[in-house]
Amino acid sequence: MIRLNNDWEYTDRWDPAFLAGKEAGCTVRLPHTVAELPLHCIDPLAYQKHVGYRRTLYLPAEEAGRRQFLQFDGAAHIMTLYVNGTRIGTHRNGYTAYRAEITDAVKYGADNVIAVELDTTENPEVPPFGFAIDYLTYGGLYRDVWFDSRSTVYIEDVYAATPDLQTCIVEVRIDGDPEGYELKLTISDEDGFIIYETVTEPVDTISAQVDNAKPWDPDHPDLYQCTVDLRRDGEVIDSVTNTFGFRVIDWSEDACWLNGKEIFIRGLNRHQCWPYVGYAVPEELQREDARILKNELHVNAVRTSHYPQSHYFLDECDRIGLLVFTEIPGWQHIGDEEWKTQAVINTKEMVGQYRQHPSIFLWGVRINESQDDDPFYGRTNAMAHLVDPYRATSGVRYIEKSSLLEDVYSFNDFSHDGKTPPVKRKKDVTPDMDKPLIITEANGHMYPTKPFDDVLHREEHALRHARVLNGAMVDGEHAGCFQWCMFDYPTHKDFGSGDRICYHGVMDSFRNPKLAAAVYASQQDEEPVLEISSTMDIGDYPGGTIKELYAFTNADSVNLYKNDEFVASFTSEGWDGLIHGPVVIDDLVGELPAKHENFTPEQAELIHDCLCAMGRYGLAALPLQYKAKLGYIMARYHMTFAEGAELYSKYVGNWGGEATRWRFEAIKNGKAVKTVTKAPDTYLHLDIRASHTELLDWECYDMAALRIRIVDRYNNQAVYAQLPVSFSCTGPIEIVGPAVAVLEGGSTGTYIRTTGQTGEASVQVSCEGLAPVTINFSIRGE
Repeated sequence: MIRLNNDWEYTDRWDPAFLAGKEAGCTVRLPHTVAELPLHCIDPLAYQKHVGYRRTLYLPAEEAGRRQFLQFDGAAHIMTLYVNGTRIGTHRNGYTAYRAEITDAVKYGADNVIAVELDTTENPEVPPFGFAIDYLTYGGLYRDVWFDSRSTVYIEDVYAATPDLQTCIVEVRIDGDPEGYELKLTISDEDGFIIYETVTEPVDTISAQVDNAKPWDPDHPDLYQCTVDLRRDGEVIDSVTNTFGFRVIDWSEDACWLNGKEIFIRGLNRHQCWPYVGYAVPEELQREDARILKNELHVNAVRTSHYPQSHYFLDECDRIGLLVFTEIPGWQHIGDEEWKTQAVINTKEMVGQYRQHPSIFLWGVRINESQDDDPFYGRTNAMAHLVDPYRATSGVRYIEKSSLLEDVYSFNDFSHDGKTPPVKRKKDVTPDMDKPLIITEANGHMYPTKPFDDVLHREEHALRHARVLNGAMVDGEHAGCFQWCMFDYPTHKDFGSGDRICYHGVMDSFRNPKLAAAVYASQQDEEPVLEISSTMDIGDYPGGTIKELYAFTNADSVNLYKNDEFVASFTSEGWDGLIHGPVVIDDLVGELPAKHENFTPEQAELIHDCLCAMGRYGLAALPLQYKAKLGYIMARYHMTFAEGAELYSKYVGNWGGEATRWRFEAIKNGKAVKTVTKAPDTYLHLDIRASHTELLDWECYDMAALRIRIVDRYNNQAVYAQLPVSFSCTGPIEIVGPAVAVLEGGSTGTYIRTTGQTGEASVQVSCEGLAPVTINFSIRGE
């Protein structure tokens, strides 16, 4: 196929004159959004329009006699296609591809005019629209467009399924009369080594027995190529190649099984949006989100809430080993019978277009959080099983004891409020104890957390994610847990904060991690993780008392040092479900008094306990038992009040003394593998991370993401540095979004986009009073 992302004309007001070529438009490239939007306070009406796209396509004379197709991977939300003024058809789903044959409308040896009339409004006639929606839906031709020239008899579809780890069932659908043709099936590994091939007459299904195939799983995502050639008299007339993996998903009453091994589904929800451009980003940024989920957050699964997402994102999930739960478009509302029929069509398109991805392990066939409707959901469930009999179905609900027509009960469990049990018992949620239960959302709106919230708020946000995940993993009743959600996102007026942002993510909108991200990042042993919940500044705590803090780590223990002197060592306790639970650090005094003061062992222990209590509760709120201990110490050891005050100042208060430097060491197998230092500091600098610096501009522009933080000399994010940063660029790139942004909670971001030329480019990020940082890029063409 040939990608047609360049040289489009666009008008934000559809008119028949535009279709007729009598009205000009501005030149745009795809993916395209109908409106670049601000980061905060987005008006959804800004992207709800009736717009048009147009371009020409030259077909040489030798193309005559072949069949011609156009494919639109994503057009939000109702598109009508015209070729040379002839109406080809309408597609009413902004989240699946529209493929149309244009053979009868084209001219050969001439330019052909392709025009798209696009309704980007939240039209109540089609899902997900009809009532309130807790996310923005944007608009535009926001995915790729393709031209596909095929023979008169061609392979319409190939699906390679693996009912077991040695069998590949290849379903082949041929359009046209296949008499006199033959099929050649070839299965090869990623290095191109052929492990199976056969030649047969045209059939609907080919069963291939493959010995010693490597199974696909999150740790070893081995992929294979399935190539089907349509041949006549030895000549290849048509050919289709799909990527697939040998993997088998099974379910028991309380577990998911991948290739015969139990796997707990540990994931997050993801929307497909980015600041400023909404849905409209090219391949590399789609893949980047998958890499962040896998390599930074270290989850093993993602739910594509609440609609099918880019194939590039799914391709990367296939490649790196990230399980995917994908679902039909919708949010709570169920419309009339025509609306429901469209939802059934959406189910058919989703399953048919996405079933080749080995990463997908579950189909969502209900409208997210909708009420029961057995006749309607009987149709969507049956459609999914018809198109793909090899995967289970589910449907996300918040209703307890909901009607269960699918194979897996998916439940949004928002029961935890910080004090209540982390998850609900299975018997209180599902009507069928013999079918598995997974949590598909938790936390999120229950505890919105901004990057600039206070220390205790950000800490509690992380702990709530840890509690829910631990509860789901430890009770033996849940097969998995997706929490809400990967990153913050804009929404409608009915939801979110005052700026219409849902601060529900474990990352901000630019994919900068919040503290809660460390809960997920620490659930692995490949790379060391150590994040400390506290700034160690007493001004961040009520009454100036740091009662306790947390280390989120995958280490065996955490050692604490005060001004390079060992204080104490801490381990994780009470987290029986998590691979690595948070470590509570509740003793900032430790061994220091016993080391530096001439105390007896009993005296040292008593004074240690009292000093810890003073730090935890403050002097005014000191519990009676510690006041009694202090009285005993003063009487037994003849300690004066002044001596006690000096000990408090030395080991707890430290007012007026040397600045305290706290060092935390993550200890793994007896060795320090990571260190975090917290100390008063005024030296700040910019820390910038680019998604990639080698960009490709050819059939499509490229974009790179810059994640920007302001940090101190110890690399701690300066969460109260709400400073402006400015962006300037040189070379064949442009800044996407404003030229000035504000560090919110010490972090922000921006994007750069190629402009159609090749060469060297750079972006300079500046913040008054800090050293500017320059990021260099190289842009190449074909």
